[in-house]
Amino acid sequence: MENNILILTINDCPGMRVVRVLGPVYGTGVRSRNIVGNLLGGIRAVFGGKQSGYLKMIAQTRDDALEQLAEHARSIGANAVLGMRFDSGEFDAGQGQAMNEVTAYGTAVVVEAV
Repeated sequence: MENNILILTINDCPGMRVVRVLGPVYGTGVRSRNIVGNLLGGIRAVFGGKQSGYLKMIAQTRDDALEQLAEHARSIGANAVLGMRFDSGEFDAGQGQAMNEVTAYGTAVVVEAV
C-alpha cells in the first residue's frame, strides 16, 4: 500500500468489493542524470555492462510516479487504484539533456471488505 492507498495491477481486489468508481488517476515522475552521469553511461554503453546509474534513476522516477498517483487518488476520495499500469519515455530537454518520464495510471475506486 502506498500511503494507505491500495494500488493493484489487477482489475479487482480479492476479498473486497468496489463500492464506487471515481475515474482515472495518474501520477508522473520526471528525472534526468547530470552531464557526468550521462557521459559515464555513454562510455559504459559502448563497452557493455550494467547501467546501474540509469537503473537507479528509473526506479526513483517510478517511485515518484507511484507517489503522485496515490496522492491524486487520495485527493478525490479513493482508497484503492485498480488496473495500474506504467508508461515511460525519454525526451530531450535541450542542450543534449535527456529526461526520463514515467507515468503511473489506473482507476480510482472506493473498496470495502466483503
